[in-house]
Amino acid sequence: MTEPTDARRSFGDLAPHLAEMTDKILFGEVWADPALSPRDRSLITITSLISLYRGNELPFHLQRALDNGLTRAEIIATITHLAFYAGWPPAMTALGIAHKLFDDAQD
Repeated sequence: MTEPTDARRSFGDLAPHLAEMTDKILFGEVWADPALSPRDRSLITITSLISLYRGNELPFHLQRALDNGLTRAEIIATITHLAFYAGWPPAMTALGIAHKLFDDAQD
């Protein structure tokens, strides 16, 4: 790869081997496995991140979910559903992150 990936831009200078594994294994092999569609993988990923209260990674994966075909309404429905299974605080945090992402996309 000649162009910097998100992983290399974010942390490649500090952890080049981790960035390489992220590119080759996570996004190269795992995400490319045809057993699940990219849309399904995105839904699983945002559900996991919300449930585990991982707001740091959520903006990237919410955008990726939109790029992979999830709608804003489906993302909001996922967050609403998870409020009852993962808890109110993780859902409210995810809602705030989604709101900012949607607002930024309109600018």
